[in-house]
Amino acid sequence: MSAITTSTVARDRLPGLDGLRALAIVLVLAYHLFPGLAPGGFIGVDVFFVVSGYLITALLVAEHRARGRIALGSFWARRARRLLPALIVVVGLSSAVAALIGGDILVGIGWQLAGVLTFSSNWWSIAQGASYLDQTSPDLFRHAWSLAVEEQFYVVWPLVIIVILLLPPRWMRVTVPLALAAVSAVAMAVLAGDPAVDPAPASVAYLSTLTHGFGLLVGAGVALGVEPLRERTSAPRIAAWVADLGALLATSGLIAVTWALSIDAAITYRGGLVAATALTAVAIVCLYHPGGRAVRLADAPLARWVGERSYGLYLWHWPVLLLLAAALPQIDRIGSQSWMLGLAALVIAVVLAALSFRFIEQPIRRREVQRALVGDLGWGRARRAILGVGVVAAIAGLLAGAGLAIVRAPAQSQAEAFIAAGQASLSAPRPAVPLRVPLSERGPDEADTVAIASGDQIIAIGDSVMLAAAPQLQARFPGIAIDAAVSRQMRQAPEILRALARKGQLRPIMIIGLGTNGSIDVATLHELRGILGPDRQLILVSAQAPRGWIADVNASLHAFADDYRDVVIADWRTAIAPELDVLARDQIHPGSAGGRIYAGAVAAALQQLAELPALVDYDENRELPRPR
Repeated sequence: MSAITTSTVARDRLPGLDGLRALAIVLVLAYHLFPGLAPGGFIGVDVFFVVSGYLITALLVAEHRARGRIALGSFWARRARRLLPALIVVVGLSSAVAALIGGDILVGIGWQLAGVLTFSSNWWSIAQGASYLDQTSPDLFRHAWSLAVEEQFYVVWPLVIIVILLLPPRWMRVTVPLALAAVSAVAMAVLAGDPAVDPAPASVAYLSTLTHGFGLLVGAGVALGVEPLRERTSAPRIAAWVADLGALLATSGLIAVTWALSIDAAITYRGGLVAATALTAVAIVCLYHPGGRAVRLADAPLARWVGERSYGLYLWHWPVLLLLAAALPQIDRIGSQSWMLGLAALVIAVVLAALSFRFIEQPIRRREVQRALVGDLGWGRARRAILGVGVVAAIAGLLAGAGLAIVRAPAQSQAEAFIAAGQASLSAPRPAVPLRVPLSERGPDEADTVAIASGDQIIAIGDSVMLAAAPQLQARFPGIAIDAAVSRQMRQAPEILRALARKGQLRPIMIIGLGTNGSIDVATLHELRGILGPDRQLILVSAQAPRGWIADVNASLHAFADDYRDVVIADWRTAIAPELDVLARDQIHPGSAGGRIYAGAVAAALQQLAELPALVDYDENRELPRPR
């Protein structure tokens, strides 16, 4: 005999799920708030997907078994009460604060709000060409894409489950969502391609419900297989031991995957996210076992507290982080200062999530506000009137904040404006007469030093940072050739250099400014030097960006330069570190003032090359010519 109680359905909780939610939100917070701590912490979203698919399907199946039908209207109303109130508060308050701060944080706020409030953020992002992998101007509500995927699932899946439940054998019911999940995962692997070459398809694959919906479907398949809301009998002791071991291995595997993956690695889309999904499914099955130690640990007070508030933590942490960064542009978002910023965002997000859970989510979910307004709680007329006026005023204030944000939103970010200026400078005709460098723009030791190479001896290959600094590079080094593009990575450089070599366009000095958009492989640097050959000199520009890989990139560049006499570093990172306020608000792209500092770092590197002592051929007792 099987049965389900109304309280079980209403509680929306199954053994161990709060612990998994807690793990998921910890991974996401570590990924977003503390750069480098959890490179693959974005898999926390995939853990949420599996848990949501499992829980929602279990509730739908239980309702169908108990009542012989699924009340779709009631289901969707419960989902709305669960998700909308907290979301509306986050959106309204965050938009109002962003409007007060102004600037880049408001770019694209109109379409973001439209996407958030219609649970279609992922499709809006895809339509706008907003790459999830591009960090040039992070959207205030970028994280709402996952809420959109889940809500779209909540709309469609109850209709599908009604049909699936008509299939008599359980194995057939389980096969349908798992087969759909397999199709979704394969579609992601095919569509994503190689993010290192072109991140746009990978971003679409990551954001799309069709290609990133496999976690929800796997969770649904698990629920159809185990039907967790059925009454269960106690299991043999050996089974509990096996379940505990399985839960331990699965959660350990999730943590290992967090360290193994990165958002710009092809393996993430070709099995990495599927592995995280499968491990979560194994953990759920093991936690389903009654009476195990793993379940007791997952349902411990702290894990349950975090898990219950994981929705609020997810909603608040990202806007809080971006608003703090926008309000404090002078904070260096690399290293210890970035962790302090993340810690501040974490504290604020925890407080706001706790308040949201206590005063917004729970009262509305339990219909306490509705009951108070209609008099079911015994409140007097005056008290009900005050509550009603307060609710209306709060909604009006939230709407006003969103409206103000839309009105104040600039058309493009500071970084985009700087990049556009660089592109325009490269397209414009340049004067043929060399420009004299003003003394005010020269380095402190530059006045009486050996003359550096002229611009017609230099070719520069770079990313959007070099592109933004192009006007100042052209002014400082007339005749310099610059090939810079947005989102370019070091791994693309060898093919660019080979193409230049085939056209006979290589010059005596090569500047490479690629490290902002991803990690680098030292083998690529050796390949570049091999293409340039012994007669050319190489300048590597260090990277500046609030990204987890920057420290490793710069360490690799410096180590490589230390090994070769004719390879030097243009230390952009060190030069700009004391003056981050002259960069765009993303702390990556330079304007005119930052561009002059960038050009100064390049000039210092050219000076270092010019002052290299000449090589002597002792067999012939003569000085060898410098590379030209």
